[in-house]
Amino acid sequence: MLAEFSIIPIGIGESMGDQIAKVVKIVDESGLPYKANPMGTVVEGNWDDVMPIIKKCHQEVIKSSPRVITSVSIDDRPGKPNRIVEKIRSVEKRLGKEVKK
Repeated sequence: MLAEFSIIPIGIGESMGDQIAKVVKIVDESGLPYKANPMGTVVEGNWDDVMPIIKKCHQEVIKSSPRVITSVSIDDRPGKPNRIVEKIRSVEKRLGKEVKK
């Protein structure tokens, strides 16, 4: 399963870098495969491993924000491992070149 999530702290001003760094640290320390991007983070694993990580990230951000919006999008395709990498490779194969990272 791939889960892309974003956490938006509200009421802390325009800069969110400190909160984003805390989220990425939690995800990194989980040991699950992940990719951070400018708009969120994608984590790969099973439901019981991924969802507690997202919850932990949400709880960390709300400690320093009066309000938090967390969005989650799930792509669940059982039997297809390493999708965090393979989905991009599939597109690159069709393009005949690497996509920008």
